Amino acid sequence: MKYIESLREGERINEIYLCKVKQAAMTKAGKPYDNVILQDKTGTLDAKIWDPGSVGIDEFEALDYVAVTGDVTSFQGNLQLSIKRARKVQEGEYEPKDYLPCTEKDVDEMFTELMEYIDSVKNPYLNQLLHKFFDNQTFVERFKFHSAAKSVHHGFVGGLLEHTVSVTRNCNYFAQNYPFLNRDLLLTASIFHDIGKLKELSSFPANDYTDAGQLLGHIMIGAEWVGEAIRTIDGFPATLANELKHCILAHHGELEYGSPKKPALVEALALSFADNIDAKMETVKELLHNVPDNNLEWQGFNRLLDTNIRRTSI
Repeated sequence: MKYIESLREGERINEIYLCKVKQAAMTKAGKPYDNVILQDKTGTLDAKIWDPGSVGIDEFEALDYVAVTGDVTSFQGNLQLSIKRARKVQEGEYEPKDYLPCTEKDVDEMFTELMEYIDSVKNPYLNQLLHKFFDNQTFVERFKFHSAAKSVHHGFVGGLLEHTVSVTRNCNYFAQNYPFLNRDLLLTASIFHDIGKLKELSSFPANDYTDAGQLLGHIMIGAEWVGEAIRTIDGFPATLANELKHCILAHHGELEYGSPKKPALVEALALSFADNIDAKMETVKELLHNVPDNNLEWQGFNRLLDTNIRRTSI
């Protein structure tokens, strides 16, 4: 298989890709064409069907796996595929793992590390709350497979687990370096902080915003979900429940970044730092992934980083 990241201008390809998006459009001259975004595990490729009704262009929809023949061109500095032939393929003609971006890390090892953090939480109410979620095998399988974003950072299979473990690792360091932090509260909040992503985003291959995700967002969804579970635990202290939910609600740190509350507890502040660090480091990693080590060209303005960046010289 020829992966998208290896394509070069001037090539003619005959490959199977996942159709991420398909939209009918119209040229300035009034001629219909189709906008298509193709995907494999290495990235996405903008494509066009300039003559949708022509022979060799069969019917297919978004989220279908499609065999395409076409020419790789360049438009405004980005590669684009002009599709000449296309047909929807059947199960058995493709290997799904080739089309979904996946974590480069070992999922089972990451989950083992996460469970070690969970078992280290000494507060009986927080420990019981964590196990209420992570002893549920159905929940665990969803959590291990899910992404942490539609794009931006950790937008791949296993991304939610990878991000959660990294943020929890950062929080554990903070608790060691700043002993006045309530470690049990901080680690529990870090493990739950993005739990709402499971309902905000649909699973792969769509990995798109759900209706609840559009209306509420993962922060509100996560706080409500944890609150519902807390109410099933007899004697769970109300103050502790509010502190935990506050950490989840404030983990983006600023109102303009989507948090309904700014951090009012030091644990909420620490969590927002830990989350921000991991999100930004992963964003830079993904941005520079395909940039050669000796390429010191500026990569353009990045909205999340609010700056233009380039590789560090060797």
